[in-house]
Amino acid sequence: MGKPTGFLEYERETPTRRPVLERVNDWFEVYQDFPESKAKQQAARCMDCGVPFCHTGCPLNNYIPDWNDFVYRDRWREAIRSLHATNNFPEFTGRICPAPCESACVLGINAPPVTIKAVEQKIIDHAFAEGWVTAEPPRRRTGKKIAVVGSGPAGLAAAQQLARAGHAVTVFERHSDIGGLLRYGIPDFKMEKSLIERRVQQMRAEGVEFRTGVHVGVDVTADQLRHEFQAILLAIGAEQPRELELPGRDLKGIHFAMDYLAQQNRRVAGESFSSTDEILATGKRVIIIGGGDTGADCLGTAHRQKAASVHQLQIHAMPPESRHTSTPWPHWPLQLRMEAAHEEGGIREWSVLTTHLSGDENGNVQKLHCVRVGPKPGLERMPGTEFYLDADLVLIAIGFSGPVRAGLLEQLPLQLDGRGNVKTDDSYRTSLPGIFSAGDVRRGQSLVVWAIAEGRKAAHHIDKALMGESQLAA
Repeated sequence: MGKPTGFLEYERETPTRRPVLERVNDWFEVYQDFPESKAKQQAARCMDCGVPFCHTGCPLNNYIPDWNDFVYRDRWREAIRSLHATNNFPEFTGRICPAPCESACVLGINAPPVTIKAVEQKIIDHAFAEGWVTAEPPRRRTGKKIAVVGSGPAGLAAAQQLARAGHAVTVFERHSDIGGLLRYGIPDFKMEKSLIERRVQQMRAEGVEFRTGVHVGVDVTADQLRHEFQAILLAIGAEQPRELELPGRDLKGIHFAMDYLAQQNRRVAGESFSSTDEILATGKRVIIIGGGDTGADCLGTAHRQKAASVHQLQIHAMPPESRHTSTPWPHWPLQLRMEAAHEEGGIREWSVLTTHLSGDENGNVQKLHCVRVGPKPGLERMPGTEFYLDADLVLIAIGFSGPVRAGLLEQLPLQLDGRGNVKTDDSYRTSLPGIFSAGDVRRGQSLVVWAIAEGRKAAHHIDKALMGESQLAA
């Protein structure tokens, strides 16, 4: 804990956002720096709760009370050691994790919870600024070669752990840059990509080899990998978008959210696109189907591209502003969440079902037709509530249906679970010997913090399978 009476003396504070009129005109991160004095004060609110439920609320089981205490006492080196003991990339989770740890904070039973996420980010940002985050190459090499397919958070976490255990790790990435979802799915205004480059440099110094522009299953076959490496970890994510099967879906101007977001991230990185391939919201009436985080990312992107108007549609009813009784502490609460993008503008519509889309004589989308629906579980259409919205660009942000089957998964006769994900046992082993799986490809679409946790656990079991035992944290 921090200060024993801190939770009684200090109110919860979080980092402030840059002014809306400033941030919608650039692609830099939305949040301003959290001063050390504020971080120490917020860490002081961590109470002597006896059983820190934040540990179990966090998939990484971060030692949250420990590093809160270190921050409060100005012991920053010990804070980063404690944080890195469970989390390879706190600069990622400190920015984009929805903080289930805070929902499980004991103080949150009857008061605003501890500002865990902001303190976490401050620890790692401070550590990098001080030069404390350096490469940790292994003392010995095992001679074992491991292939990690996919460079998202699960793949990167596993690769770093395995390299530090002394294995020769090669990460295969089909795109031109490392990062997976972190690189192409998370907008720069939520996490600038220099943070990824910084970690990649560290991992290279630790011995990790990165092969970009190599699509395993296309450029390299699964059999070639099995011949060259003693173990393979599949960390290819769950990138198959859930389709919107409606009349008019084939009209021009309708795109999956991830195609839209990835293109903008690549544009910020300096790439250009032909007018026929470009997906831009500039001057257009934009409709986002889907009310989750991906939809909010599309909303913020459309604002920065200067859309004429933006509507975000959600099929479910508007949640309450505070924790709903159906999700009591320490569960993840059902409640209304206001992302930075919602503060920037746009119209959120709740309890809306899209019925079909219509277009003009040239095959361009022109209108999105909707109807109001009742509450769950029925979501029944309400008579007389039909309406339409004018649209020039429609973005589908209704989630993902599992990993992409074409290519690698077609070449590997792996057993899948009932949802189409790669099935493993408790040791992250697939149905084929020597092949492991972790992250979204194994558990389905999930959070970055879960991906890092799975990558670390898979690394432990791969190390143990190859060496008979493992010193890596499980």
